Amino acid sequence: MHDRVYKTDDEWRQDLTPEQYRVMRQGETEAPFSGVFVDHHARGIYCCAGCGQTLFASKAKFDPGTGWPSFWAPIRSGHVSHHEDRSSFLRIRTEVACDRCGAHLGHVFDDGPPPTGLRYSINSAALAFESEEQFMEEGFLEEQALEEDAGAPA
Repeated sequence: MHDRVYKTDDEWRQDLTPEQYRVMRQGETEAPFSGVFVDHHARGIYCCAGCGQTLFASKAKFDPGTGWPSFWAPIRSGHVSHHEDRSSFLRIRTEVACDRCGAHLGHVFDDGPPPTGLRYSINSAALAFESEEQFMEEGFLEEQALEEDAGAPA
């Protein structure tokens, strides 16, 4: 279990860049193909830029050509939460948020690849990246976790 992170609006504004605040705290979406992690292929873990919660493994990342980093599963189901999003006039979507700090990450769609059929479309501004080497050195991750596909059946 992870401890929830609570901050005031002023604390979030101080800790995040203006773009991160706009995306993560106001629920906006960055422009397609503008994020630093769209064309990023290093091995490691994508974490919440607001609180450091581990979110997605690089092995679950794929390129659907939409302009946002996309993953077919979170690293742990309890690390993200899902909420109905009625902000679009076109359709009801499912918002994805960090379960630890409540940051808006992006949306999940049902048009992804196997094994889940899901596409977690995530804003780069909501992510921080820890390389495989960083995690191993810091002792946060067992080697097995990076060798297995995130969310894949054994």
